[in-house]
Amino acid sequence: MSDKITPRVATSQDEAAVTGLLKASYSQLMPASYDEAILKKLLPLITQANSKLLASGTYFIAQNNEGLAVGCGGWTLERPGAGNITPELGHIRHFATHPDWIGHSIGRKIYDQCEEMAKAQGVKYFECYSSLNAKGFYQALGFEKIALIDIPIKPGLVLPSIHMKITLL
Repeated sequence: MSDKITPRVATSQDEAAVTGLLKASYSQLMPASYDEAILKKLLPLITQANSKLLASGTYFIAQNNEGLAVGCGGWTLERPGAGNITPELGHIRHFATHPDWIGHSIGRKIYDQCEEMAKAQGVKYFECYSSLNAKGFYQALGFEKIALIDIPIKPGLVLPSIHMKITLL
């Protein structure tokens, strides 16, 4: 794994690669923190690439030398699920690292590009709705827990998560 990984802005052409990455990552990493019954209902819904994110210009994909998607993630000014915008606040969105590539700083590289781009647009804070299994990743970046939350996915189905925030320096 001596590949030099450099994230790039994702496009609609990356939809299949991002979906494949989300499926590989979430199906292997989330069972450590979530019940099998909830994942059976949840994974088909949250492992699909979000076309709005892919078109946003603020969503990234990282691929290895063979073209395998090894990481993805991005940010938006719009609050997930609500669409409202708060001045100086950005929102981290749909991050994933391929399980075989954990520990290679791929998520960090993607986050750094998000932060650089957001700061250039006047963002001073990031919030994220972290899955329970991703808490350590976000804490390593400097995010702090605000509260435990339930994210409504569809009627009768919620994803227990952690609302986190960081001040961009």
